[in-house]
Amino acid sequence: MRAVVQRIERARVGVDGGTVSEIGKGVLVFLGIEKGDAEKDAEYLFQKIVHLRLFDDAEGKMNLSLEDIKGEMMVISQFTLLADCRKGRRPSFIAAEDPAPARLLYEYFIRIGRDRLGLIGSGQFQAMMKIDSVNDGPVTLILDSRRV
Repeated sequence: MRAVVQRIERARVGVDGGTVSEIGKGVLVFLGIEKGDAEKDAEYLFQKIVHLRLFDDAEGKMNLSLEDIKGEMMVISQFTLLADCRKGRRPSFIAAEDPAPARLLYEYFIRIGRDRLGLIGSGQFQAMMKIDSVNDGPVTLILDSRRV
């Protein structure tokens, strides 16, 4: 499971001209689910994201976690994170999980997040989305549950 995590001031996701979800200060997580991923991958990434010290303390040092600042999280499913671009010009998505099991893991990730943090914003699985965000920093990290 791969995640691109961005520290943000705010984020909003829209589908078909309407707003699906929006959050304030926190993290925007683009989540790619790979064939063979399981609930343990979702749990690992969620815990890692929540506890990473991405936010500034009173001295301006990145010493505070999402949990520390009581920040919010937006989760967007993005199978393109599993693209293999090594050959030719067309990305291969063969490593991306099939939609049905990917949806289950995406929803599981959101569910454990809601249990832990409360309200979590999310996109709409398999929809064309418009994501507006204001990056803070910018701070952007790439995490992979298979590269621990």
